[in-house]
Amino acid sequence: MGAVVTLKKGEGRALKAGGMWIYDNEIASVSGDFENGDIVDVRDFDGYPLGKGFMNERSKIRIRMMSRDSKREIDAAFLHMRVKQAWEYRKKTVDTACCRLIFGEADFLPGLVVDKFSDVLVVESLALGIDRLKETILRELKNVLAEDGIAIRGVYERSDAKVRLQEGMERQKGFLGEPFDTNVEIVENGVKYLVDVENGQKTGFFLDQKYNRQAVRRLCKGAKVLDCFTHTGSFALNAAQAGAECVLAVDASRTGIEQARQNAGLNGLEDRVQFVCRDVFEFLPELEAQGELFDVVILDPPAFTKSRNSVKNAIKGYREINLRGMKLVKDGGFLATCSCSHFMTQELFAKTIHQAAANVHKRLRQVSFATQAPDHPILWAADESYYLKFYIFQVCAER
Repeated sequence: MGAVVTLKKGEGRALKAGGMWIYDNEIASVSGDFENGDIVDVRDFDGYPLGKGFMNERSKIRIRMMSRDSKREIDAAFLHMRVKQAWEYRKKTVDTACCRLIFGEADFLPGLVVDKFSDVLVVESLALGIDRLKETILRELKNVLAEDGIAIRGVYERSDAKVRLQEGMERQKGFLGEPFDTNVEIVENGVKYLVDVENGQKTGFFLDQKYNRQAVRRLCKGAKVLDCFTHTGSFALNAAQAGAECVLAVDASRTGIEQARQNAGLNGLEDRVQFVCRDVFEFLPELEAQGELFDVVILDPPAFTKSRNSVKNAIKGYREINLRGMKLVKDGGFLATCSCSHFMTQELFAKTIHQAAANVHKRLRQVSFATQAPDHPILWAADESYYLKFYIFQVCAER
């Protein structure tokens, strides 16, 4: 018999609404022996069973739930069921050549991310309990993929995020199994990329914008395009391949720009895209001073806030970058803009864009709104799973 955690009366509201986390201040008592990372039974203040999760006293997120069934054993059969459900969902909702196979809490495997780049898996483990189950989950995931004739030639771990330190874990990266070439060629929306799973940001490539990149393509035929925060060139290359007359792509990362140039070469688009290594906030005013105007401006910045405490500063950043971007759009042209911060809510992001438009006397006509691709599912009641907001607007001058 494992340890039993009892909640305080009136606590666990997020859990009971469908969430996956129990915080340290929601717990009344713990009975029985356990080690950090162990599976524990969770009960309400009156003893009513709420399910099972893994516990870590070093984390403010004290328990991450694995099952709402208190009688369920968290064993290999259970984990096989979870990864099978995740794979079947993706087969129905996305192109699975490259996709996120496991998205943590939204796939009921909290703290775990697994991305598939062609025949390579990249895993990120961010919680102690799931880290103990990682080897079994990956084995069962490979078995599930093999049932559909998909052979995985290698697995690379990118558990090098700082958040692991908050769980009392060391940061780790490296091969899980036999070594392989960590530069993996993929194809997304018909565009080729070389993904560096060892040294690229996070797991090596941002799969969450897959269908947003596709949405921008229809605006770009014959257009003059500006792609800001291009990273490894994904929006820029989609624009160029869709028939843009010319694309100017800018990013502050020299490594990112070099990878973007390499990706342009893979697609024979070197002559269509100009890559510039500059700070976007400094570069856009220079373009404005030169009188430059574009048919399409794309803004895909990194998260300006990763906590509630820095939201006010983030608002300033988003307002500034959108204001600058709108100034560079021709009358009747288009602005694609996004935020990848969970703490920048859709309502707050929309309000910030509206303020930017008012400041530069532009009128916005919304073309579309989207979130992250379906392989990054949004689990209702687990707010942390909803982070990407993506708008396309037509920008019209006031007259």
